[in-house]
Amino acid sequence: MKVVRFHAPGDVRIEDAPEPNPGPGDVKIRVRACSTCGTDVKISKFGHHHISPPRVMGHEIAGEVTEVGAGVDDWQPGDRVQVIAAIPCGRCAECRRGRMTVCPNQESMGYHYDGGFAEYLVVPAKVLAVGGLNRIPAGLGYAEASVAEPLACVLNGQELARVGPGDDVVVMGSGPIGCLHVRLARSRGAARVFLVDVNRERLDLAAGLVAPDGTVCAAETDPVDGILKLTDGRGADVVITATAAGAAQEQALQMAARQGRISFFGGLPKDNPIIACDSNLVHYRELTIVGANGSSPAHNAQALELIASGAVPVTDLITHRLPASAALDAFDIVARGEAIKVTIEP
Repeated sequence: MKVVRFHAPGDVRIEDAPEPNPGPGDVKIRVRACSTCGTDVKISKFGHHHISPPRVMGHEIAGEVTEVGAGVDDWQPGDRVQVIAAIPCGRCAECRRGRMTVCPNQESMGYHYDGGFAEYLVVPAKVLAVGGLNRIPAGLGYAEASVAEPLACVLNGQELARVGPGDDVVVMGSGPIGCLHVRLARSRGAARVFLVDVNRERLDLAAGLVAPDGTVCAAETDPVDGILKLTDGRGADVVITATAAGAAQEQALQMAARQGRISFFGGLPKDNPIIACDSNLVHYRELTIVGANGSSPAHNAQALELIASGAVPVTDLITHRLPASAALDAFDIVARGEAIKVTIEP
């Protein structure tokens, strides 16, 4: 079979590999869709401290069960499934408290285990043990189901930021995560959702799909001023920084309304993670700043239902569908910001 395998930073190869075999408690699937994200591009260029090469990449996975290992009774060949990316241990103090997104023993598909840029993969027993293999609802395509993983992360972020009815929400960053944030905020009852990006072309592409209530191109207009004008000087109830930019986090504090909530959804580069925080803004405006890191198995199951029900449409966000042989081209398309979501269909 063909796989997309990371060997070293700058060295990702499309190569042949033998089909894997499931062990006890495992499930083998035929991968039908594995979507890409900016993290895949970063791994291809810089590697990742959790990856010991060689490693098959890809963590937004959907496919069809072809074989089950000994002891697996709940799954059978032909079942259509979506696979979680982040695998909590289910046993530590955080997991026992229901905080699976911050499990200190978390492992991941495409990092610790071979991922979905392959024709076949083995879903480890650890995934099944925490309820991380989800049935794809009838009528939902594999490509759409693969987007449940990033939507699950978005869902976790919006739950932590308490996005709800009547909120004015600002999403900073118009990539696939930003688009999902816009649509999920609407489904949660937000009054208005505004989209901010420094890239005019990418902003216009996203706006044409998700139709925010207003946009601000940060390369042309001061984003804080732009949002204050759109909200009649009040600011936003929730600001979500869906971009790896310290400047966006600093601006988020300034554009938040009184008692506003700020989600630092996008992590910053590890060599430059420090921002300037006006503590008095937080103090006097009673602001809340929350982080957001990944998703739980339950978030993945809920994300699938949101997509299947039409509450959060994703089909039009998949702007490119490519075979595994074009995976390196897919990474380049993502890196250039020419797409919203690129899905590999092995």
